[in-house]
Amino acid sequence: QVQLVESGGGLVQAGGSLRLSCAASGRTFSSTAMGWFRQAPGKDREFVASINFWGGGSTSYADSVKDRFTISRDNAKNTVYLQMNSLKPEDTAVYYCAIRLGLGPYDYWGQGTQVTVSS
Repeated sequence: QVQLVESGGGLVQAGGSLRLSCAASGRTFSSTAMGWFRQAPGKDREFVASINFWGGGSTSYADSVKDRFTISRDNAKNTVYLQMNSLKPEDTAVYYCAIRLGLGPYDYWGQGTQVTVSS
């Protein structure tokens, strides 16, 4: 079992910044990647960013957040971060982190943290 706990969400004005954290615990030794997803009201959950734990820690971003968001990892703390800059009202959503233990779909999800960007 793996537990994921997100934090760092909140209310911010457009153009502002927030940093989300996702702390992983449990059987994470075989994990291969972690990612951030978001779900806005009335919309499907969508991919935001991911970081691989192999191959040099490569990262991937959705086009909508590229050059504004940065995903990073602190191995010692078993924590992944999402630095969000130049926030826009359309970034408003519940943000979820997830962890992948193999090469398939993400296996475990956090409970989500609300991000609200006011115009």
